Amino acid sequence: MSSVFDIYTIIFLALAIFIFARLRSVLGQRTGRERPPYDPYSARDAKPAPAREKVVSLPGRGAESTPRADVEGGNGSAERWAGIAEPGSPLAAGLEAVAKADPDFDAKHFLSGAKSAYEMIVTAFAEGDRRALKNLLARDVFDGFAAAIADRESRGETLESRFVAIDEAEIIGAELKGRNAQVTVRFVSQLISVTRNRVGEPIDGSPDRVTDVTDIWTFAREAGSRDPNWKLVATEAASS
Repeated sequence: MSSVFDIYTIIFLALAIFIFARLRSVLGQRTGRERPPYDPYSARDAKPAPAREKVVSLPGRGAESTPRADVEGGNGSAERWAGIAEPGSPLAAGLEAVAKADPDFDAKHFLSGAKSAYEMIVTAFAEGDRRALKNLLARDVFDGFAAAIADRESRGETLESRFVAIDEAEIIGAELKGRNAQVTVRFVSQLISVTRNRVGEPIDGSPDRVTDVTDIWTFAREAGSRDPNWKLVATEAASS
């Protein structure tokens, strides 16, 4: 009986060593394709991508980049910005400047991430989530948002915002200022928003009415920076 026990012990021990070695070979190595830490600007359905790829914070360390076109102009340039900017337009020229400074910039993936960031910022502002906002906004913009939240809280008011849909997200401006890339996006959304007083009574907006909203937001980051995040640096809003 002792010899049988010893044989089975040796067999199971050998299997354990083999399985451990296989797991280590798969899980114990860094390949450059590991999923990055959570990035609030990244597209929510992002997938792992090569380490060189930037987060289009607003968007996309996640998805595979569109093959790089000739950023010097010509047909490759027109193809690169198809559906984003008209060939020869100021917008196309601005996007070219950004792409030259940061060859991994991808406008379509940027827009995907920008939509996620837009929704997250609006929701965080309504909830008074300063911590989330601090990671998404430039310092001066954050200060403005934080002051508005503090003012609302001092009056005992609460803001409820819920997205019904983001109907449109369109890049309307792009430029490079030194090494600072700036991209401006026009959002058209449907939003349910209501402000309530201390006792919960609606004083602005309606919990039952959908409002069409147009926002123009500008995001920026240092081109070529190791920090992949784009931050909101300017806002403009108007009812549509």
